[in-house]
Amino acid sequence: MNPNASCRPVVTLAAALVALALAGCAVTQPPGAALPALAVPSTWSSSHGVVVPDASPQSLARWWQGLGDAQLSTLVEQALQANPSLRATQAALRQSRAQRDVTAAGLAPSLDGSGSAQRSRSGNSTGNSFSAGLDASWELDVFGRLASGLEASDADVRTAQATLEGARVSLAAEVALTYIDLRNQQQRLVIARNNLASQRETLQITDWRMQAGLTTSLATEQAKAAVEQTAAQVPTLEASLAQSRHALAVLTGQNPAALNAQLAAVAPVPQAPTELALQIPAETLRQRPDVIAAETRVAAALARVSQADAARYPSFRLGGSLGLRALTLGTLTQGGSVVGALLSSISVPLLDGGAARAQVRVQQEGLEQARLAYVSTVLTALQEVEDALAAVQGDAQRRERLQAAVEAAQNAALLAQQRYSSGLVDFQTVLETQRSQLSSQDSLATATATLTADHVRLYKALGGGWTPQPAEATAGAAAAAPATN
Repeated sequence: MNPNASCRPVVTLAAALVALALAGCAVTQPPGAALPALAVPSTWSSSHGVVVPDASPQSLARWWQGLGDAQLSTLVEQALQANPSLRATQAALRQSRAQRDVTAAGLAPSLDGSGSAQRSRSGNSTGNSFSAGLDASWELDVFGRLASGLEASDADVRTAQATLEGARVSLAAEVALTYIDLRNQQQRLVIARNNLASQRETLQITDWRMQAGLTTSLATEQAKAAVEQTAAQVPTLEASLAQSRHALAVLTGQNPAALNAQLAAVAPVPQAPTELALQIPAETLRQRPDVIAAETRVAAALARVSQADAARYPSFRLGGSLGLRALTLGTLTQGGSVVGALLSSISVPLLDGGAARAQVRVQQEGLEQARLAYVSTVLTALQEVEDALAAVQGDAQRRERLQAAVEAAQNAALLAQQRYSSGLVDFQTVLETQRSQLSSQDSLATATATLTADHVRLYKALGGGWTPQPAEATAGAAAAAPATN
């Protein structure tokens, strides 16, 4: 009898007791791991005077349809299907899910099969040997290192999902803003050409009056200068218009010239909705994908702290093998050829120069960075909504004033041209009224486009453009709801 055999149970029991004692020392949830508490206001400070119906994720999911432009809706849907950058983000999500499956597989036992055939010769004798077997191994996750790694991978998948939804939100807004800019360039080009035609008529009248001796060549040269200045705006607007068409084509996953014919016809700028689907601040934080992504990054960093802490303690592994070994293939399946073995092992880090503890500190600082990034993301989200609301209010009032200015400028230009034809005013008056008309009309067109663009930016700031799933809709609520003023 082996004298050491009686000691093995004692050694095994001692190792188990040491492992349990160390397990009590493992820190799986470091202090201060919760999301930072933030004071989220209950209402938006800039929403006064804005008609705000009840909003829901469903009403914000397809906000571009509320602009009343079928072509815009088509372009946004095309971009969401075919944009290369968005498809790359979708591939990143699939990669993250596959990496999570790799991590999950580490918690399950592994089983490998093997087989070999050998022929050897020694002097005048030769011999054969054949073997086949199965090898199994399983790491016991006593301190939760593997489970923490899986938790971090799950959080990474949620982060990738939120990043994808954030890319959808940004892409829809970018397509809409580019489309609005294109229609604005078309309207400004029409205004410039109409004013150019009017100025050329004035130039012709000036020529006739100069030939009749009713005016001087100075008026004619001034009229020519006004015509050329207005004509110089046309190429610039045409170039900007072409660039907007090219940008829309690329956003929808097509070559730059693919939409030239489709967008050649002049159409008005999409009108901003009369009502805003505006959420309260806490709901906005639950809706915005970037806030959800920031929260899941905190969860991933927290899990990695636990994983690094658990790596400081012993690891346990069970293994075994079952095989067949024989000198001939015929006897390989006989019972006498069965060979089996069972192995248990423990690995204890004893001396690593403090690397394991340093790795815990590395992950703890990564957690702190993620927490601060979450705070920054939430504050930025609140600021973007407030800024967008302020812009909507200011630009709406500006557009009303410009509308009145355009009406007055048009009347003044008409009266000045009539009186100039009758010789009642000088050409300088005509020139000033025409310049004022062109400037006010151009400003009104730009203000109309800017107001619609403000609504687009507001819907983007509210997180519109996707529909959160039930699990995702709760993201952000843990920090936002308790801290609401």
